[in-house]
Amino acid sequence: MPEPHITRLYLFISLFFCSYVIHALPEQALVPGGIALLQLPDYEQGTEVYFKNKRIAVFPYDKSWVAMAGIGLSTKPGDYEFSIRRTDGLTLNTKITVEYKKYDEQHLTIKNKRKVNPNKNDSERIATESIRKKKAKKRYSETIPDVDFIWPVTGRISSIFGLRRFFNEQERRPHSGLDIAAAKGTPIKATASGTVIDAGNFFFSGNMVYLDHGQGIVSLYAHMSKIRVKPGDVVKQGDIIGEVGQTGRVTGPHLHFAVIANQTLIDPAFMLPRDGNTEEVDKRMKKD
Repeated sequence: MPEPHITRLYLFISLFFCSYVIHALPEQALVPGGIALLQLPDYEQGTEVYFKNKRIAVFPYDKSWVAMAGIGLSTKPGDYEFSIRRTDGLTLNTKITVEYKKYDEQHLTIKNKRKVNPNKNDSERIATESIRKKKAKKRYSETIPDVDFIWPVTGRISSIFGLRRFFNEQERRPHSGLDIAAAKGTPIKATASGTVIDAGNFFFSGNMVYLDHGQGIVSLYAHMSKIRVKPGDVVKQGDIIGEVGQTGRVTGPHLHFAVIANQTLIDPAFMLPRDGNTEEVDKRMKKD
């Protein structure tokens, strides 16, 4: 990944050393759906960092510490603040500016019309599943996250993050992840070490797994043909957690890969190394 530009804030408090080291940072992008990074050269255990009133992840990097905030797709351009709450009771604030970003449209045809216009029973199921999804999205554990992600599967990028989506010419929510086309049965790897917090079949997402990586960073893997893990399982980076499929609302076999940070869906491309088949991602990055 390119050398990141990150905001620096000097807290003038003692450094807390940790043997856990991040070898590569996510890519900063101060746009809706992007990532904001804040360097904390002097950091004390117990200090908490917040962005838009939500606690965010803090992890060691290059003999220092870095805080990472996800910027929601609905975030309007303008100034926003990181809030650093020190253990001595003092709160420090530093500002970032989020810039405007336009996302393209995508029009898809879905043969199963119920996946576009659910019936009453479907809607009741979707409402129940929504509660599970919100619970996973709000997950926060004190584990220091490994943000040095790997690609969960190798394949063609069939759909990028943030696209305004139209199913059978009906507008729905923007695309919340990265779609990677691959043959049915292709093994899916855990992008980083973590704990399985939910796994099961969902109406729209098909067979799906959520992994908690620590401090509000969660990854999800949807439309699987098979799930190979269960809630409570602890996995290492690269472990096989399932297989590519076409369950749920899909037009073909692929993995829908999404990343959540501080309860916010962000563009997974900013978390992944630039290797493998990333032509569409690279094209989009140049366009931005």
